Amino acid sequence: MGMMPVLSEEAQKREQICVMARSLFDRGLTGGSSGNISLRLSNGDLLVTPTGSSLGNLDPAKISLIDRTGRLLSGDAPTKEMPLHSAFYDTRGEKCGAIVHLHSCHSVALSMLPEIDPDNVLPPLTPYSIMRLGKVKLLPYFRPGDAAIGAAIRGLHGKRSAVLLENHGPVVAAKDLEAAVYAMEELEDTARLALLTRGMVPNQLSENQIKELVDHFAIEWD
Repeated sequence: MGMMPVLSEEAQKREQICVMARSLFDRGLTGGSSGNISLRLSNGDLLVTPTGSSLGNLDPAKISLIDRTGRLLSGDAPTKEMPLHSAFYDTRGEKCGAIVHLHSCHSVALSMLPEIDPDNVLPPLTPYSIMRLGKVKLLPYFRPGDAAIGAAIRGLHGKRSAVLLENHGPVVAAKDLEAAVYAMEELEDTARLALLTRGMVPNQLSENQIKELVDHFAIEWD
């Protein structure tokens, strides 16, 4: 038998986007044609899920390939949320290799509650949200696709890896797609825990416990 052909980096990443997107969709983390994913290839080009596409049924060949100037090289037209993605890549630099944006239910619900801290939306219920996300910033409502979302993210000057768009949904940037998906899952789980314990007085991590995590794992926390 002959050797299996070695897939190029781009072909591998196209497949990875489809597999991980389908996993998010199948578990109800985003529905319909909502949500979008991007990742950066080693040459600086971006792979981005197309506009109007469902994360449950992506075609690897139709995923948008975009160069550094924003020019479409192949595939369908990209998500209308490109300003959001570009803002993270431009401001987070080498720390940002992939971005996941979903309309996950519990995170959206949390974004609408008046009592949450806009500078740190997740209560310190478990160590894992702190380890994977740092502080999550609440950004005000913007029309989906509005370039003002990108401007708001740029205004953070690369200091946050995750934001929650009010009445819209979370955005997570990480070093690679796997890390971004895992962080997104942690954000949604923590939002769900916050809602489950709302009106109660759950034991939260203390300031000292948070500081120990931040110091031990070198977490961005300012």
